[in-house]
Amino acid sequence: MGVHWCTFVIVLGLLLVLESGLFVNGGLTSSFTRKFEKTVDMPLDSDVFEEPPGYNAPQQVHITQGDHVGKAVIVSWVTMEEPGSSTVVYWSENDKNNKNIAKGIVTTYIFYKYISGFIHHCNISDLEYDTKYYYEVGIGHTSRIFWFTTPPEVGPDSPYTFGLIGDLGQSFDSNATLTHYEMNPTQGKTVLFVGDISYADNYPDHDNTRWDSWGRFAERSTAYQPWIWTAGNHEIDFAPEIGETEPFKPYTHRFQVPFEASQSTSPFWYSIKRASAYIIVLSSYSAYGKYTPQYEWLEKELPKVDRSETPWLIVMTHSPLYNSYIYHYMEGESMRVMFEPWFVKYKVDVVFSGHVHAYERSERISNVDYDIVNGKCNPVKDDSAPIYITIGDGGNLEGLAFNMTEPQPMYSAFREASYGHAIFDIKNRTHAYHSWHRNQDGGCSGNLIFLVRIMALPKLQSWRLNCEESWQFVVARVISHCA
Repeated sequence: MGVHWCTFVIVLGLLLVLESGLFVNGGLTSSFTRKFEKTVDMPLDSDVFEEPPGYNAPQQVHITQGDHVGKAVIVSWVTMEEPGSSTVVYWSENDKNNKNIAKGIVTTYIFYKYISGFIHHCNISDLEYDTKYYYEVGIGHTSRIFWFTTPPEVGPDSPYTFGLIGDLGQSFDSNATLTHYEMNPTQGKTVLFVGDISYADNYPDHDNTRWDSWGRFAERSTAYQPWIWTAGNHEIDFAPEIGETEPFKPYTHRFQVPFEASQSTSPFWYSIKRASAYIIVLSSYSAYGKYTPQYEWLEKELPKVDRSETPWLIVMTHSPLYNSYIYHYMEGESMRVMFEPWFVKYKVDVVFSGHVHAYERSERISNVDYDIVNGKCNPVKDDSAPIYITIGDGGNLEGLAFNMTEPQPMYSAFREASYGHAIFDIKNRTHAYHSWHRNQDGGCSGNLIFLVRIMALPKLQSWRLNCEESWQFVVARVISHCA
């Protein structure tokens, strides 16, 4: 392979490609130091929590994918004074005179002494790919207009950029994370949210007004781009001491997902296609042992993935399967035992998780040979295994997970306890780019990696790029290595 082709690979991509079987020389714990400050919730009179003006104005607007292939959107919102209309009026930027109408549903719930507003869900379907749409809610009272852009048609070379956020909450750090994500020049188009949303259960009597405040806080993003939801432990809201024994009650009333489109029997596990990615959402807090509905669904789901159509296979869980922090250490072990052999068999590219309030990226490893008698209990490098990324550092009130296991295990490539978000930027069927951005950074990322998977490429080292390192130097090193 010549110098020009290697240069082309890097300039075209500057990318992470996860099916290469190449390994970062890992085992780094970040030396970044930050002033220790207690995480503090924003007061309820903060401007980010303000209700929109006008009688019965829609609030807490959020959207998610509404079908399996990206041609539908579920629009959700809340009205407080009365139900009002559940109709959505929508139109394409390319045809502003042709307005369409979709009718939705409205629901409410009671949690202890809290009575919810009127929660609306409306699925608008048969949309065109790669098109900007405007939509209007609150018809008949105070209406509000928002917009979104549909993804490109599902296909192997459809580029797409995902944002990654987890364990967000509603603290000053949460606001910094969301702002930092919005200002990222890479511009994520859809958020893969790995669970733990409002942290309402951390307040006295699971104060559900904190679900409302979170919805208003996040609306500046959730109303304009889909958030793909994963249920975390803070969505369970199981509180028998106050008579609340229905798990996930607030979550299931407020957030709808297209689970039936992937033949799932539950909103807690489902799949979607988006551009060149096949995304599987799993539930860490629903049964997943053999013969359970989630187990049997995943067993049937993975063989359906056509890598010639969607080459990128992404799995989302809340609890990480690999974690070198003391917090929540090995909580994902039982799911790892059940599902890791399938992740390796079907060559999952990356598993994104939250739960641990920090960032961590693993090597490409597996631990599928272990059984109770052979003693093979250490993970090994595995070309067919996914990379595991923990991104539970959104900024919630519980604070960061500073305590780590020592020494750093070989499977852990990089870890740091800072608040932030990540970007997963797919360029085509062979190239993608992953970067993690701590809130203290400007345009620089705290950890980014590039790997290349091209059949003709000789075994190529992958590099971690720091802020001090110039792009020219990276390209020069690739040229030197490939020449």
